[in-house]
Amino acid sequence: MINRKFFFDHVRTNLFGGAMTTKQVQGLTNILNEWEANYAHHDDRWLAYMLATTHHETGRTMQPIEEWGKGKGLPYGSRFKMAKDAAGKRIPYSDTLEIFYGRGFVQLTWYENYDKAGKKLGKNFLHNAAGVMELSNATKILFFGMMEGWFTGKKLSNYFNATTEDWKNARRIINGLDKWDLIKDHALKYYAAISHTV
Repeated sequence: MINRKFFFDHVRTNLFGGAMTTKQVQGLTNILNEWEANYAHHDDRWLAYMLATTHHETGRTMQPIEEWGKGKGLPYGSRFKMAKDAAGKRIPYSDTLEIFYGRGFVQLTWYENYDKAGKKLGKNFLHNAAGVMELSNATKILFFGMMEGWFTGKKLSNYFNATTEDWKNARRIINGLDKWDLIKDHALKYYAAISHTV
């Protein structure tokens, strides 16, 4: 079990400038609860990297957010699937009025990913895209997505295992090497915070 007092004292000082909002505490607590309930037998570096990713992707709010611009000018910001036809054009969809721009802790995008997340969680995100913003759903999508490689095909076990510790390339799970050094710094601070168990 993670020593919650040590954890929050550490991250408050080292990641949040000495003060945290109720919502930041709530978001972190939800992620820690999910880990301890279902995943604590896995590598703690996975949790540290998920916390760091959430920290970065939500602008430190630790709450599910909507993508700035809501996909404007991007194919997933219109009624198109990720899939392409034989001519290489994106396939449109007409079975829902929802637009599948980035939402959540890790900015879930595309029709297919909302469909996959809905099937995994037993929800209908194709007709309620905003449902991925609910804290419990966003948390589960964070875990499944980063552990199973939903976003780019890369997953946590590729970068953190018995023989590998790659804080740089782990960023490829979400978004190439964008801001990898900043996220690595956050991840190492989260890792230090969770290393004290009770």
